[in-house]
Amino acid sequence: MNMEMSGHRIEPTILREYDIRGVIGETLSNEDARAIGRAFGTAVAEKGGKTVCVGYDGRLSSPELEEAVVDGLVQCGLKAVRIGLGPTPMLYYAVNVFPADAGIMISGSHNPPEYNGFKMMMGKAPFYGDDIYRLGQIAARGAYASGSGTVEDWPAHDQYVERLVQDYRGKRPLRVAWDAGNGSAGKAMADVVAKLPGTHFLLNEVIDGTFPSHHPDPTLPECLVQLQEAVAREGCDLGVAFDGDGDRIGAIDGKGRILWGDQLMILLAEDVLKSLPGATIIADVKASQALFDEVARMGGKPLMWKTGHSLVKAKMAETGAPLAGEMSGHIFFADRYYGFDDGLYAAVRLLSYLSSQPKSLAELRDGLPQPVNTPELRFPCSDTRKFDVVDEVKKRMVASGAIINDVDGLRVSTDDGWWLLRASNTQDVLVARCEAGDEAGLQRLRDALVDQLIQSGIEPPAF
Repeated sequence: MNMEMSGHRIEPTILREYDIRGVIGETLSNEDARAIGRAFGTAVAEKGGKTVCVGYDGRLSSPELEEAVVDGLVQCGLKAVRIGLGPTPMLYYAVNVFPADAGIMISGSHNPPEYNGFKMMMGKAPFYGDDIYRLGQIAARGAYASGSGTVEDWPAHDQYVERLVQDYRGKRPLRVAWDAGNGSAGKAMADVVAKLPGTHFLLNEVIDGTFPSHHPDPTLPECLVQLQEAVAREGCDLGVAFDGDGDRIGAIDGKGRILWGDQLMILLAEDVLKSLPGATIIADVKASQALFDEVARMGGKPLMWKTGHSLVKAKMAETGAPLAGEMSGHIFFADRYYGFDDGLYAAVRLLSYLSSQPKSLAELRDGLPQPVNTPELRFPCSDTRKFDVVDEVKKRMVASGAIINDVDGLRVSTDDGWWLLRASNTQDVLVARCEAGDEAGLQRLRDALVDQLIQSGIEPPAF
């Protein structure tokens, strides 16, 4: 492996825990993309890899960034396999089936149009944390592998769509509204729908990097209004929505009510546990206690784990869990699938489950435990202070004899329910959430959390 020395500075703030993300023309340029391609290609070559799949989303800047990344990989002596325009899970799929030694997706996920970035895989596992930060060091030193690589076009779209519908096992047709938010899952969504039974209504399926209809983030209630209107207008059984790069799902029932990630997980876990009794089901620390309790009631082994799609995927591989999920709508199936987060695949499995049930999604939702909770609260705290605040609160809670789970931040359980405080891995914010059996209990949990924040000199969020 020859090495070439010609350094390039990548803006440090765009190198994040799980991905690379910056603003086009400000912190991210085509030259940065070429350097990232070369640095990542070097990391692949160090491990003996020879083939890297490359995909890109529908943002206006993505085609040029993709070209630059491919150029960087080729300069490392690698084969760059271009899979084309599509959602991030299509890249994950391609790496698994091509097969390739690594993958890199050009995507700004659910961020505003001026953003773009990169998600990476090494082998079939996520590439994150220190490995991402090291790319900046490789680029700064210009310590690149060099060689004369090749380019192969392998459009993955059609094969990916066929794989998505393969696990549909529904019994009765449904009426479903689908909203791609003009994100990169739009064409795949339309092609999947064309292969499913039932009556379907498509919203914003045309991929458009300006996102003209609404911001593509299904965890924000304001982004689901158009879907709720369509469900009401067309008398649908449910509606599903996807984020900008298609790795997250949102859902609403026939009454227009949002089902959050942990509520969807209860339904999907029931389906998985029927065929895999006793299986481990993973959810992040922000998920409702109802999810963990229901998994246990259904005979599964609930496992609370850290927030972050890369961390969840790694834990799934370690434990052999067939299903995992996050409040943010990342749903990971290793049951009949590959163990990565895929919004479209989660939708197919959800529809398959619902069309085999005598009850509607609205009726199933009514049958779920109904705790009261706050939304996820995010409030400013500097990167230098945020982890210290969580540690200070933890010490006080331990000293008081509280029941805590510290797998990711601090989750404190009381007779009323629980409250969570954790430092974001990707932003200079603290994240909090409370859940109780009733409003009075929720207020007591809020008060306890606020008191702890004040003791650490932090301005508490408005609940």
